[in-house]
Amino acid sequence: MNGAKIAVTTEGGQPVKEATTNAQGIWDVQVEQPGKYKVTLDVGSLPQNAEVRGGNNVRTPTVYEGNCSTVLFALQPKAAPGQAPQSDGGTTFWQQAAQLTFEGVNLGLIIALGALGLSLIYGTTGLTNFAHGELITLGAVIAYAFNVGFGIQLIPAAIIAVIVAGALGYGQDRLFWGQLRKRGTGTIAMMIISIGVAILLRNLLQFFFGPQTENFNDYVTQPGITVGPITAAPKNFWAIGIELTVLVIVGIALMKTRTGKAARAVADNPALAASSGINVDRVIRIIWTAGAAIAALAGVMLGLSQSLKFTMGQDILLLIFAGVTLGGLGTAFGALVGSLVVGVFIQVSTLWVPPELKSVGALAVLIIVLLFRPQGILGRRERIG
Repeated sequence: MNGAKIAVTTEGGQPVKEATTNAQGIWDVQVEQPGKYKVTLDVGSLPQNAEVRGGNNVRTPTVYEGNCSTVLFALQPKAAPGQAPQSDGGTTFWQQAAQLTFEGVNLGLIIALGALGLSLIYGTTGLTNFAHGELITLGAVIAYAFNVGFGIQLIPAAIIAVIVAGALGYGQDRLFWGQLRKRGTGTIAMMIISIGVAILLRNLLQFFFGPQTENFNDYVTQPGITVGPITAAPKNFWAIGIELTVLVIVGIALMKTRTGKAARAVADNPALAASSGINVDRVIRIIWTAGAAIAALAGVMLGLSQSLKFTMGQDILLLIFAGVTLGGLGTAFGALVGSLVVGVFIQVSTLWVPPELKSVGALAVLIIVLLFRPQGILGRRERIG
């Protein structure tokens, strides 16, 4: 929405800067110091037929050094005279719950895409890859480069990003992780190396992409569609359909194809799989290729749902680990179930807790479930010793 006025002040009320939204409803304010700020939307600058959802036109984000903070004001059509206003006071608890559940499913499916690749790589190699978040960011940045830099429409740009990321995943295992496995590097050492790789890739992304927040050229602003108690942009419905389709295809491939069965055999017992004639290295490289490609798709979907920044993969990585651990380490279907539980709980929990604490609740559920079922929801018990 064009022309809306935004005022940014410090927590103590000291004016920082004012901004005006552009035609896509986007605004940007650069602050010199990290800390807590107060962002106020001038409701008088909104069109006469629009209002802030919930009636709250003030946000209090915390800005950390070197990071961007996203502030959103959800708008809705203003109620006609004589009608009940469409605010939180006019929305029933169950309508809010349905809306938040839909948003949680969307978030959970994005987490599931990232968790699926992470879980497959862990299952076949035993590697806990802390650089997986940067693969998510990389997919979004590649799609952004083709979409904004070369003017290619987002859908083919996303397909190109998935292919390029898959190729990079193959090369990463062939030239780096595969060589470490041949040298007999332990999984703990490889996990620590993955932390270093994550820091390296994150800084490279910051160098080439920059610290700012960006958006794709396409599907940035769309009029909402109301389906029952749920209102969302068309891109969100399409995103859920694409995410579900990809997850179903990968699930069928794991269950029905020879490569999928070989991957499951390698995950169960690599030595026995190798003695049965399965080329373990080839299977692992296929998993790395598929995992990186799916992570890139997760990055595109995350950038489409929110915005792009060089830390977006790092920000969601903790939730991906929560989904993988909750579902059961090394199980692809467990990653899907765990991610959906995490995503839905994060969004629905805002009915009772402040939005700033919504991720804390999801991690609390993770701890509680693991206390009673340490192997996760779909994980298997293992005998040690």
